[in-house]
Amino acid sequence: MTDPQIGMLMLGLFIFVIMLGFPIAFTLMAMGVGFGFYAYYAPGQAFSENRIFTLLVQKAFEVSSNDVLVAVPLFLFMGYLVERANILDRLFNALQISMKNVPGALAVATMITCAMFATATGIVGAVVTLMGLLALPAMLRAGYDIKLSAGVVCAGGCLGILIPPSILLIVYAATAGVSAVKLYAAAFIPGFLLASLYVAYIIVRAMINPALCPKLPKEQTDIPFGQVMWALATAFLPLALLIVSVLGAILLGLATPSEAAAAGALASLALAAAYRSLNYQMLKESVYLTVRASAMVCWLFIGSWAFSAVFAILGGQKVVEDFILSLNMSPTQFLIMTQAIIFLLGWPLEWTEIIIIFVPIFLPLLDKFGIDPIFFGILVALNTQTAFNTPPVAMAAFYLKGVAPPQVQLTHIFRGALPFVFMVFATMALVYIFPGLALWLPDYLYRPR
Repeated sequence: MTDPQIGMLMLGLFIFVIMLGFPIAFTLMAMGVGFGFYAYYAPGQAFSENRIFTLLVQKAFEVSSNDVLVAVPLFLFMGYLVERANILDRLFNALQISMKNVPGALAVATMITCAMFATATGIVGAVVTLMGLLALPAMLRAGYDIKLSAGVVCAGGCLGILIPPSILLIVYAATAGVSAVKLYAAAFIPGFLLASLYVAYIIVRAMINPALCPKLPKEQTDIPFGQVMWALATAFLPLALLIVSVLGAILLGLATPSEAAAAGALASLALAAAYRSLNYQMLKESVYLTVRASAMVCWLFIGSWAFSAVFAILGGQKVVEDFILSLNMSPTQFLIMTQAIIFLLGWPLEWTEIIIIFVPIFLPLLDKFGIDPIFFGILVALNTQTAFNTPPVAMAAFYLKGVAPPQVQLTHIFRGALPFVFMVFATMALVYIFPGLALWLPDYLYRPR
């Protein structure tokens, strides 16, 4: 076999092994070292002198010293603190009573709560699970349609993938070698456009068919104005200020993502203390979860960079590039093909594996097709949301099913989430047609003056 054939065998074997359920990070490292030993082998060379071991150490050092990746544990820590600060129920109740006259008030309040909480935490599973425990039973008790209620929780919980400060965007920035700040700016308009489409869909459905979202009883809506304002001031405003401060500092160039994340983590500690939720057990759990998630990302980076380097040395990357270029596709066709592949990969794989392992295969081709890597990253972030809500895997659906009342079936969740998946596709189409939705804000904020 030639080296390029061995490179493609390496890729195919990796896909086969992870389908069997082996840990992805360690599978990457094992294959990188195994195939790398062959790629860098020199006759008469001692085992320990093979360059693959030097490469592995070098990649580990690069990951540990990457300034962009420093933001990952800090944003995760901020998210876990906010998650445990007992603010979610307060926020949901405040939004619920403030939107009492809006059609589908509970569903709209759920979506806005999900959007804010997902933005503050960036942790999809946590948001879907917590809102499944809090908002879903409330909607069902109010007589809301099961499918619509489940779809709202699943779709809203995934917004943190796209809306800054998104962990996915930080990981993509480190992988693609682009500015995380510009990527955040690019994601701002598409993220809130998608959230607005979700809210508009709920309101329109409620207006067309009021039986889907019955009005709340008068005893739940007849609340004095002063009480409503106090609820918003004590629940909505603190979290909103935290999010705006962190995002504003990043977008306006007042702080790097890492610095803003550190300030956000400190503010989250203060917020948890203000809500009397800060204690040793809560702090210990937040630190533990942060370390575990950050370690997973770092090991994935080390393994994927070693794997990618060996794959390129063997000539596998060139085989992929030559094949794609031989198809004589237009930039639009290339984008559609790559997004279709990423969509399918989202069924068996988490977003971390897609971003760190498979996206780098396409990145060298972006220049050849004249595609901005920041624009490509926004499409990937949008696309990745569909993976959480699209059968047969749909992780968000399984998160919700694990905490949902018995009458909520997986089929209800899948059917309820599909309209929101179509809205993600619609948003992707709008970004395709109007690239300025993603590129205008970073160009405006960061162009040379």
